[in-house]
Amino acid sequence: MFSEQDKIQIEKRGSDLNTVAGQIKNFKTGFPFLHVEEAATEGNGIIRLDETAVRRSIEKYEHGVASGIKPVKFVPASGAASRMFKLLFEALQECVPCKKPEVKQFVENIEKFAFYDDLKAIIEKNGEELSCKNLIDFLLNEKGLNYGALPKGLLKFHKYGINGRTPFEEHLCEGVQYAKDNNNVVSIHFTVSPEHRDNFENLLKPVKGKYEKELGVTFEVSFSRQKPSTDTIAVDLNNEPFREIDGSLLFRPGGHGALIENLNDLEADIIFIKNIDNVVPDKLKQPTTEYKKALAGVLLDFRDKIFVYQRELNDKRPAELNHVFLAEAANFLENKLNVKPAKSQYYSEKEELCRYLKEKYNRPLRVCGMVKNEGEPGGGPFWAKNPDGTVSLQIVESSQIDPESVQQQGIAAHAEYFNPVDLVCAVKNYKGVKYNLTEFTDPATGFISKKSKDGKELKAQELPGLWNGAMSSWNTLFVEVPAETFTPVKTINDLLRDQHQ
Repeated sequence: MFSEQDKIQIEKRGSDLNTVAGQIKNFKTGFPFLHVEEAATEGNGIIRLDETAVRRSIEKYEHGVASGIKPVKFVPASGAASRMFKLLFEALQECVPCKKPEVKQFVENIEKFAFYDDLKAIIEKNGEELSCKNLIDFLLNEKGLNYGALPKGLLKFHKYGINGRTPFEEHLCEGVQYAKDNNNVVSIHFTVSPEHRDNFENLLKPVKGKYEKELGVTFEVSFSRQKPSTDTIAVDLNNEPFREIDGSLLFRPGGHGALIENLNDLEADIIFIKNIDNVVPDKLKQPTTEYKKALAGVLLDFRDKIFVYQRELNDKRPAELNHVFLAEAANFLENKLNVKPAKSQYYSEKEELCRYLKEKYNRPLRVCGMVKNEGEPGGGPFWAKNPDGTVSLQIVESSQIDPESVQQQGIAAHAEYFNPVDLVCAVKNYKGVKYNLTEFTDPATGFISKKSKDGKELKAQELPGLWNGAMSSWNTLFVEVPAETFTPVKTINDLLRDQHQ
């Protein structure tokens, strides 16, 4: 199947033949659907914090930072903004571009957008009128602002007087509120596409000093790209390797699940994860700030308790552990960390129980914010069966649930919460040693889709999603967060919502 030239190409990418062969096998066998037992609900997998608990959790986190805990904020920012402008691109191809309601809404409210002054100036500089077609054309294409080819992080989202602010800048300013250590250093890591890294760095240069002076902090901003070694091979419709015109193999990005490698490279005690487009202006940041700190406080509270069990299970032999301790550890694992043993598992021997508990406690921990389901597309919180037969909390995408199963679809239809990608992670054990995060993924939770290249159809494969299969074997907690902490921008007109004005 592979020539010597293929092997050289694969090795240059930092991959190996076994990995690529495994990917091809996945195309042939497909990925199994995840079996969901029930949707997580308040009191059954979802923690709801009252005002006292929010305040106490915030204090827990702030005390942790004052004691030297190092936080880092991780922002996936590679995605292109082209899908934001789908309707505008379509409008440019039409004879009468401004008749659709969405396009009409965009044009009639054009002055409300933070990029309007820039757009108006470049149109007038070119001697053109501010017509509907010109507004769209100069916004999207290279002769104008070229927004259709840029990532979301570089677009102006919000107005501040006569100035505009990009999501990249909003994440800097938001990070000051909860990702600051006890030396006033704010560490933020962005994953960006190689072709746009210079643009991000060029934007950082003028604003870094400005915000440091205004906000009294020091920013440590770093960037990384999705590693070529995480790209997956493409195949034709017969599951044979798809080849470029020159005969070389075609590899495609493995989706956001590949970013577990980037996350794994970070040095931090806790890591906040949030998508690039989920930001609001300064005047609306308070709920986000409070609940980010509250989630982190919940994380530290559970982490401290986990450390107690880790220390005993790792530092002592089974014979030294009494039955009372083991019963408490098993109860905490099942009823607080939400890991229910397989129905067939019965640990009659102390050694077997210790081995099971040690394995389940020696894992990274994540606390995931969940919002009430208001019809947004995407994954949600469920109780799901794991490969080892245990049942635990998982973030499950709709594509992971068998569409032919009435029972499984019925469970999915009654989900009350939605995943807004609002995570706080603890990635070190009780000795301060960082986990190798790549060891806690479920390779069987990938996704296959059909694409095309040079006019030929192909099949592409995505790795397990970052907050789905890539974190499948983490200990997981779900906490309800207010809807106002979730303000994504999926279409250009979302910027006209009150949360972005």
